[in-house]
Amino acid sequence: MSVTANKQRTTVRGVEGDLYELTTATERADWEWPTSVWIGDNVDEDYDVRSLGIDIGSTSTQTVIMGDKEVIAYSSIRTGSQTSTSAAKSEEVIYERVEGLSADDIDYSVATGYGRVNLTNVDKAITEIACHGKGANYFYGPSVRTLLDMGGQDLKTIKIDEKGKVQNFLMNDKCAAGTGRGVESFAEVLGVSIEEIGPMSLDVPTDPAPVSSTCVVFAKDEATALMRENMAPNDVAAAYHLSLVENVVELLERVDVEADFAITGGIAKNPGVVERLERKIGLEALEPDFDPQIAGAAGAAFFGAGLYAQQQG
Repeated sequence: MSVTANKQRTTVRGVEGDLYELTTATERADWEWPTSVWIGDNVDEDYDVRSLGIDIGSTSTQTVIMGDKEVIAYSSIRTGSQTSTSAAKSEEVIYERVEGLSADDIDYSVATGYGRVNLTNVDKAITEIACHGKGANYFYGPSVRTLLDMGGQDLKTIKIDEKGKVQNFLMNDKCAAGTGRGVESFAEVLGVSIEEIGPMSLDVPTDPAPVSSTCVVFAKDEATALMRENMAPNDVAAAYHLSLVENVVELLERVDVEADFAITGGIAKNPGVVERLERKIGLEALEPDFDPQIAGAAGAAFFGAGLYAQQQG
């Protein structure tokens, strides 16, 4: 995995660091999110506990390293055909950039996400429901009560308390509608990048009627037909986003949405989804000042620090 010269300064919870883009726009498919690694300026400090969380999703894998429950480094890469290989790569891109840091320096590791069961070299596996709840609490604060996690292959609505503990949840994992993979598929049909499809869906005078099917396969067929009828690509994107949001709202309403409301996962970076969802439920989502895709891995790392402390007595 090569590293481009594209580097920028960013912050995570007020800590500055260097964010490296791992693949350029020409090295990845248009419908794929950029992959990256962030190294905080605090990575070299002395810590009582270094914990690692790894979230192996269907489309992307994130690794977060914490020092005394504060993020000091993270990575986000594309999940490959072998989850164990993806997990190893997501750690490797961090260690390559921090002299003297290796897997031997990690005191406790926790895996989450759908691929967690395939990892044998971690100390603990914890469900993504629990990890996203804890991660949202860590990043957004104790006021969050309703969390929407829109992952690559499923959609989860989670109710949490002031400590990030899960009180209730519902999940839709039977269809790609309302998930990252669904949006990727639609971006591919329209021939636009995953970063463009959300904004272009908002660039319409008025929203058209939503596509009639929430199934990605049928929705793609319908979108293709609409384009053959010379419907503008922006309108087609808007029609799909409306259908997607209606599917999400149905799940949210079943858990009685209450403020504060937050979103995690790659879809949180899609304004076409977020803005329409906010209008539908009458609540504004909390604005993330971090990459919302790393919330699950951060929650896993946070759990790891606590479990290590318990282990030490």
